Amino acid sequence: MRLYFFRHAIAYDQDDKIPDEERELTEEGIARTKRAAQLLKDLGVAPDHLYTSPLKRCQQTANILGRGLGVNVEVQPELAPGFNITAIESLTHNFSKEEILFVGHEPDFSTTISSLTGGRVIMKRGSLARVEVISRRPMLGQLIWLIAPKIFEQLS
Repeated sequence: MRLYFFRHAIAYDQDDKIPDEERELTEEGIARTKRAAQLLKDLGVAPDHLYTSPLKRCQQTANILGRGLGVNVEVQPELAPGFNITAIESLTHNFSKEEILFVGHEPDFSTTISSLTGGRVIMKRGSLARVEVISRRPMLGQLIWLIAPKIFEQLS
């Protein structure tokens, strides 16, 4: 099973007027995500499922990716802040060879990828990691690649 972790794109900073869960993507975040979606399509990334956090910035990121990749977006509460390996197990327990794209947050993604692979990663806004699951019990994986947002910029 292939797992993709896409950290939400650049969002407006939090302020006293807008709750954190309502923060939206900036124009730059939207444009970068569109370029990333096109590059992923060109690379043949074709997830069977696209799961997103219920927070607005993640849903916006996921919707752009979903349109670009031709996959429906499913909001999953497990991807809200606090996401971890237990959430992955819950969301993938019926799957064996599927490709799943998660859209979520930091520090959850870096911590979860580190727990899965034993390697340390830092997920910048708009970055993407691919992990190949090598064991389900316990859940373990191998980091195949990590694409930083600047790489998406250079390749698009």
